[in-house]
Amino acid sequence: MTGPRVSSFPPIAPPHARVLILGSMPGRRSLDENRYYAHPQNAFWRIVADFTGVAHDAPYPERIAGLERRGIAVWDVLQSCIREGSLDSAIDDASIEVNDFPALFTRCPNITNIFFNGGKAEQSFRRHVLPNLDARHAGLRYERLPSTSPAHAVMRLDDKRSAWEIVREC
Repeated sequence: MTGPRVSSFPPIAPPHARVLILGSMPGRRSLDENRYYAHPQNAFWRIVADFTGVAHDAPYPERIAGLERRGIAVWDVLQSCIREGSLDSAIDDASIEVNDFPALFTRCPNITNIFFNGGKAEQSFRRHVLPNLDARHAGLRYERLPSTSPAHAVMRLDDKRSAWEIVREC
């Protein structure tokens, strides 16, 4: 595959976080705006608004603060990769470089629940990250949730919301 090398952002990672939500790699719109889940059709902020109490269209710093108050960290599995466009299917698997998860777990030692925002995030984590984690982190709860991406249009927003309710319970 060809395309530009793209790189993810630093994590949203309050030290007291109990939950980590992982995407694969920010889409083009997010990279352009330097904000997680910036595409207006991405359902992420609409869904997490239900349990952070912060409106999905509130200023970005307020949405981040809502996640942090709830003890929710957000990051991407991939630190960088070669990808044309925004689709996970366009990621060149041979180009994948993963983020530094041992450092994140040192910074946020209370994380016990990791939720994947879609299949590519889960697949990449299980293949490239999990085998290199120590036993404590290998035993955390890992669960894939339906992607909030507009590319995952086979599922209605209400059904995605229902699946994501598990995050509220943590």
